[in-house]
Amino acid sequence: MKEFLEISQEVTESLKSNKGVVALESTIISHGMPYPENAETAVKLEKMVRDMGCMPATIAILNGKLKAGLTLDEIEYLAKNGNRVQKCSRRDLPLVLSNKTAGATTVAATMIIAQMAGIEVFATGGIGGVHRGAGKTMDISADLQELARTDVTVVSAGAKAILDLGLTLEYLETYGVPVLGFQTDEFPAFYSRKSGLPVDFRVDDAGKIADIIRIKRACGLRGGILIANPIPEEYEPEFDALQKAITKAVTAAEDAQIKGKEITPWLLNRINALTGGESLKANIRLVENNVRLACDIVKSLTKKD
Repeated sequence: MKEFLEISQEVTESLKSNKGVVALESTIISHGMPYPENAETAVKLEKMVRDMGCMPATIAILNGKLKAGLTLDEIEYLAKNGNRVQKCSRRDLPLVLSNKTAGATTVAATMIIAQMAGIEVFATGGIGGVHRGAGKTMDISADLQELARTDVTVVSAGAKAILDLGLTLEYLETYGVPVLGFQTDEFPAFYSRKSGLPVDFRVDDAGKIADIIRIKRACGLRGGILIANPIPEEYEPEFDALQKAITKAVTAAEDAQIKGKEITPWLLNRINALTGGESLKANIRLVENNVRLACDIVKSLTKKD
């Protein structure tokens, strides 16, 4: 592992001193947003983590290394190169490492590298899940299996609204992944606070989440925990307009036969165009909200340990 894992000095020192570390993904930089908003958002998120007394560890693959903790130049590189950077999940890691090419990590790959580095909490926008029409296509994100096997807590605004959320929750239940709603009884749908679907358990403060993580660890129960943290109400887009945009985008993707790892960034870009940029603004706000909660969780974790 040491041959391929490279942890920045700041992150290494923070882990040794039991200072809270929050993992951040890089697919949101290269594939989730356009330039320069992607670079600005990544830098802002790192600053937020530092301002809250924690250490950010943005994760990516560069020059044959699984990197936990990026420099500003490395973030800028991922942001400027965008879709030219390979989108990496679990299956892609050996090839990208072998070729020594750049890779932006999905939720699944970020979880793997975070666990290798000893980072327990990861903040993202929304996880992948079961795609609409998966009964025919079998298009199910590797994020779900990673949550079942990798010991990292993921703070998200639920799953992306382009997905079949009911089947996504059924899949997580089947594989024993706890879905905790932060101050909500209802599973959020990324841009929207509500989906009409219940979470497994409601938790109203970060300290309680930290207790659950510690007890799960002590019991030797493998796998992650999904924290469903709704977008703040003031940043939630108008529901009907958003649903129309999602439906149009999904139909356009089917007509264009967009599939596999390309479909999620394609749909998010199309929804952003159809909403006149409103969905991108909401995306940024919900990620910021998740980062704040992740910081509160890791501060509680390190205080207890």
